[in-house]
Amino acid sequence: MTGTGDAAAEPPFRFRDIAVVAYLPSVVSSVGHGAVMPVLAIHAGNLGAGTALAALVVALLGIGQLANSLPSGALVARLGERRTLMIAGLVDAVAMVLAFLVPSVWLLCVCVFVSGMSWTAFLLARQGFLIDAVPISHRARAMALLGGSMRLGILIGPLLGALLIHLIGIRSVFVLAACASLASALIVTRMPDFGRVRRGITPLPVRTVLWEHRRTLLTLGVAVIIIGASRSVRTGLLPLWADHVHISAAVVSLLFAVAATIDILLTVPGGWLLDTRGRQVVAVPVVLAVGVGCLLLPLADSALTVGAVMALIALGNGLGAGIVMTLGADAAPEEGRSQFLGGWRLCGDIGNTGGPLLVSAVAAVAPLAAAPVLIGLLALAGAIWVGYWTGKADRNRLGG
Repeated sequence: MTGTGDAAAEPPFRFRDIAVVAYLPSVVSSVGHGAVMPVLAIHAGNLGAGTALAALVVALLGIGQLANSLPSGALVARLGERRTLMIAGLVDAVAMVLAFLVPSVWLLCVCVFVSGMSWTAFLLARQGFLIDAVPISHRARAMALLGGSMRLGILIGPLLGALLIHLIGIRSVFVLAACASLASALIVTRMPDFGRVRRGITPLPVRTVLWEHRRTLLTLGVAVIIIGASRSVRTGLLPLWADHVHISAAVVSLLFAVAATIDILLTVPGGWLLDTRGRQVVAVPVVLAVGVGCLLLPLADSALTVGAVMALIALGNGLGAGIVMTLGADAAPEEGRSQFLGGWRLCGDIGNTGGPLLVSAVAAVAPLAAAPVLIGLLALAGAIWVGYWTGKADRNRLGG
């Protein structure tokens, strides 16, 4: 099945035909990430990190993704999606085993950085596979379901993590993450590798592809940076604030699980809106929900109120499941697609990294409460840019 939209020559498309190879690896791998993310800052604190250094540890997950965005595009172009997914799963498993063993916060930093590098390769390869496997008419729903499958893992992960922390201790989540990454690497061995067959063995240089599409990356790509920065609040700021108001690690994991449930419930409606009403109607609420939620966060001083802010942000985030990947799939050229998607991933990763780094910088020079206020104001301003360029992309896509 291809993304050409030629339904006459193909049997009717059904998502269940690709469910195992397309979505199960994402669910399994995300279980590990979901278990680790809520308690990463807390574990860094247990190893002796202060607030600013703990924020940096969390940010290193995004920095690793950022560092490997363009190399991942080149890797997928050369090896294909299946091999890239296998390598990413194995590398992440090793990084998580080492994170379980290390006694130093600085060694933990290295493990988190490597895990981030593997995660961006994993996401890029999954996106490329779906572009080939799903017709254009179902593209946004396919990407939304990919986002939803990761959210399902992020729901299950904190639940398992809370149980393991209660029974064994906080380090046990890294063992869970290693097992999940290894399992995902085994599952993808059953996956067809359309891209490797079709795109040949002589990929275009990454810099050539990015230069040819620089206008798209500097306009719609900046909108993706804003969306990514807004979304990074979930993993960059919320756990730190929960620790700041003395909410336990197990309760933080449960709050993340509730937020993940909201994300999942909105995945299918969000994908339907993307396919039927356009990209703008989904992209703007993602950023607005973060802006309002961040401005409310300094008022939250209990598990109930922090959970309410997390739920508000999850409403926007769940509605926008797959929005970044859908916009990238819409804009990607046929020739040099993986290299372009690497650049697109770079835009998202700049945002994902920028949010936690901003939190870390503010926490180093001001009370932590200043960070959500600043991010909230920036998100409200960024919603204007996102609305303009996603609206223009909708009109161009529909020939308007």
